[in-house]
Amino acid sequence: MLKKVLFLMISFSLFVFAADAELDIIKKSVNLPKIEISISSGAAKMPLTQKVKQLVENDLKVSGHFDVIDTTEVVDFNSTPNMLALSNRGTDLFLNIDSSMSGFGGYSVLIKLYDINLKKLVFYKTLTTAKEERYPFLAHRTAIAVNQYLNAPSIDWMDKFVIFSQYKSAKKADIIIADYTLTFQQEVIKGGLNIFPKWADRKKGDFYYTTYDRGVPTLVKTNLYTRKRETIMKSEGMVVASDVNSDGTKLLVTASPESQPDIYMYDTRTRNKIKLTNYKGIDVGAHFVENDTKIVFVSDRLGYPNIFSKKIKDRGVERLVYHGRNNSSATTYKDYVVYTSRDKDNEFGGFAFNLYLMSTKSDYLKRLTSNGSNQFPKFSEDGESIIFIKNVNGRSSVGIIRLNYDKSFLFPLKNGKIQSIDW
Repeated sequence: MLKKVLFLMISFSLFVFAADAELDIIKKSVNLPKIEISISSGAAKMPLTQKVKQLVENDLKVSGHFDVIDTTEVVDFNSTPNMLALSNRGTDLFLNIDSSMSGFGGYSVLIKLYDINLKKLVFYKTLTTAKEERYPFLAHRTAIAVNQYLNAPSIDWMDKFVIFSQYKSAKKADIIIADYTLTFQQEVIKGGLNIFPKWADRKKGDFYYTTYDRGVPTLVKTNLYTRKRETIMKSEGMVVASDVNSDGTKLLVTASPESQPDIYMYDTRTRNKIKLTNYKGIDVGAHFVENDTKIVFVSDRLGYPNIFSKKIKDRGVERLVYHGRNNSSATTYKDYVVYTSRDKDNEFGGFAFNLYLMSTKSDYLKRLTSNGSNQFPKFSEDGESIIFIKNVNGRSSVGIIRLNYDKSFLFPLKNGKIQSIDW
């Protein structure tokens, strides 16, 4: 039975290094289920359905749970595929996709999944959106449904918005929501300089961002749907929300009301704030770690940016990273930290900003990227993936690293430059 296949036996695989931390998995003893994806004969000439198919194929590859087989086969949606032929070429699953348009701008994707080993149709679903431009999410939900059939580790994050700030011109940046591939994009805040968006909780209905109110940096909370706006804090020098705790009640903010930036913890219920660091230099970008009992942050206490930690209730500060002399933009999950470090890129003196994974409870250290400028990493809610910004030759891309599978994927932004991102 395919459902009994073990997907995470990474210890039984060999990994071969490729460019930019993209690792090819050479399967020794565990083969991923092979899946073919077809567009029905009725939808074969619809460009939008072709795009859905491509996105589904990409999603299943990103998941790390499937061996996606390229095929141009077209099967009538009301007919059964040739299961004997599929079985003979080693196919385990066959997904057939159909689609339809409504007269009011809506779009539907119809999917049938066949388990070739069981020789039967295992599910038939219709996925609908009221807005045609949101078709990427129908593709993501299709991939999620196939993934759930095999009880594979969740990829539900594919169906959620990412939020990022995009530079448009000097002193102008807009806040945009998108799917993780950037195929769908929608401006939600525009006009002026709007930077450092951060989701307020796991529901992803509210978000924080920094804007400029009469020239003063201002931290604002806004609802994505109602656009209700609430001013959280102002600070003459800078004010940025860097992390939210698991239940959304505590917010870590970098602010500089006294000229130098320090870390504050803001209680979203009482609106009280506590100053967590008090240093004459620079303390920025704090994140909760170890079940919200400590924070990890960036400081220039050594004369250069490096990663430090401190218990929230203590005054003492501990150095975390002993690698490199320019370490910044950290993110956390449980006791793990991913941070950016400036590395020498080649023997001719070039430099790259690479991502490293470490633990606060051991000396574990692993490099995740190998070239370019990789900034603003963010853990997924389940800790299995990292989203980050990659800049090469002035062009921005969203990167996804699948940690349990040692694979990475890039999705370029067509125009402008990404300033920061969250998911």
